[in-house]
Amino acid sequence: MNFVMHALAGASIGVLNGLFGAGGGIVAVGFLSRLDGNIKSAHATAILITLFLSAASSYMYVTSGNVTFSDALPFLPGGMIGAIAGALFLKKIPDFWLRKVFAVFILYSATRLLLR
Repeated sequence: MNFVMHALAGASIGVLNGLFGAGGGIVAVGFLSRLDGNIKSAHATAILITLFLSAASSYMYVTSGNVTFSDALPFLPGGMIGAIAGALFLKKIPDFWLRKVFAVFILYSATRLLLR
């Protein structure tokens, strides 16, 4: 049963990642935090999962001609700096606040999408 749940969660995460970019990470965080209860571990594991899923999605988008590497290049330096800063901050943020900030971010994102 556990294998089936993991496989279904992985498929859901992969589909969402392919459709919405790293949106599968939101599902991964929710699933993983329920699995072991450790929110920081869930965030870190979700990032690792989305690394591989994003690489697969990127390959598909580039090979199908939907995007070029030069389209993404201007965003990469800032994104790398932000990713490193986020990983360093994750260690220092209490779980309580991490959950609240994550929830506010999701609500903000959902509101923006609904109002567009």
